[in-house]
Amino acid sequence: MKWIVNNRMNTIYFIIAAFLLILPFVYESRNMLILLTQIFVFAILAMSYDLLLGFTGIVSFGHAMFFGIGAYSIGIFMKRFEPTMLHFIYAVLATVLITAIVSFIVGLLTLRLKSHFYAMLTMALAGLFLVLAEKWRTLTFGNDGFTFRVPEVFIDRTNFYIICLVSMIAVFMILKRFTNSPLGRVLQAIRENEQRTESLGYQVLHYKIAASVVSGVLAGIAGIFYAMSLRYVNTSVFAMDITLDALLMTIIGGVGTLVGAIIGAGLIEFAHDGLTELAKEHWIFERWIIFFGIIYILVVIFFPLGIVGTLRKFTWKRRKQESARKKENLAG
Repeated sequence: MKWIVNNRMNTIYFIIAAFLLILPFVYESRNMLILLTQIFVFAILAMSYDLLLGFTGIVSFGHAMFFGIGAYSIGIFMKRFEPTMLHFIYAVLATVLITAIVSFIVGLLTLRLKSHFYAMLTMALAGLFLVLAEKWRTLTFGNDGFTFRVPEVFIDRTNFYIICLVSMIAVFMILKRFTNSPLGRVLQAIRENEQRTESLGYQVLHYKIAASVVSGVLAGIAGIFYAMSLRYVNTSVFAMDITLDALLMTIIGGVGTLVGAIIGAGLIEFAHDGLTELAKEHWIFERWIIFFGIIYILVVIFFPLGIVGTLRKFTWKRRKQESARKKENLAG
């Protein structure tokens, strides 16, 4: 039964991916292309956060530091060197290396703490990166930020759209395999009951650090694509808003589902874009953040487990009822 369900879901994922791949060639809309590209980028960020929150039970308020490292890495490389694919690869490798080292050190220093103590310390560390970006003007140009060029292959919006889409699909598949691996199962056990998992002989801290490193590296990759989509970077990439966006996307879509992170990213970005457009039509929508908050409250009320989580629970209950009816019929 589970195999049939998995095959059905994989078929649905394949159809959606194929549709998104051919979309820019059958529907020419620059605004839609840019919006979907932003969704793909933030979906990568949200999935990286879901690995922490949904599969390990870690609430981090400092996820923006990894996102910012990726954004500044690509910006600095493309600003100081020729915008070639070779330098782009160097920027990606630098991002992977720096985010892995920083997330390892941060994890080593903070993951011994519990719940809100860990969350507050990660927020403080992210604040240090924000201050560093503001003060190190010779490298970052402070709050003003700087523009940069990108390799030719990324200049065309359609090419960049496809690259971001393929990257999102690749991250989804990698994390799906990762979370279903023995290591991923241990992470889920830590989420459910950390003390019991430790009593079974697992080094809980080591597994938490592994999840932190993978999550940090993927957040850095999302930062690279975000900066390249704007061809501009400033200190806002280290802002708390980035972490809160990732948190909201994960909660709205469904914690611990991965695909929920993608749906959450899509919902938030579409809501933000739609409310911003409505602000041009009527003054009341200029306070779009109020309506955005209302949308979030409604989703939490009607989908307490997130959109995907609630639908899964509903489907599970329906199958359970059908199974009970079949047993009754056979007994009768």
